[in-house]
Amino acid sequence: MVKICAITKKGSIVGGGYSNRTRATKFNPTGKKRKYPNLQKKKVFVPELNKSVNIEVTTRGMRTIKKNGVYKTLKKAGLVK
Repeated sequence: MVKICAITKKGSIVGGGYSNRTRATKFNPTGKKRKYPNLQKKKVFVPELNKSVNIEVTTRGMRTIKKNGVYKTLKKAGLVK
């Protein structure tokens, strides 16, 4: 399962390392860690199509849907025709 938002197309990033304070005192690398977006499984109803669509979307994507409307946002993302 790919962990990418259907609306914003955001994926994972690699973060980590250690702070400059740690560098100054001792060498203690913490390694790299992959950070994933906050994905939620949502079932949204599209009134224009009169049906529900299951999408995996970030919380930022949910805000976009709330602001612009379900049909317009899903059409721009290429999830509905």
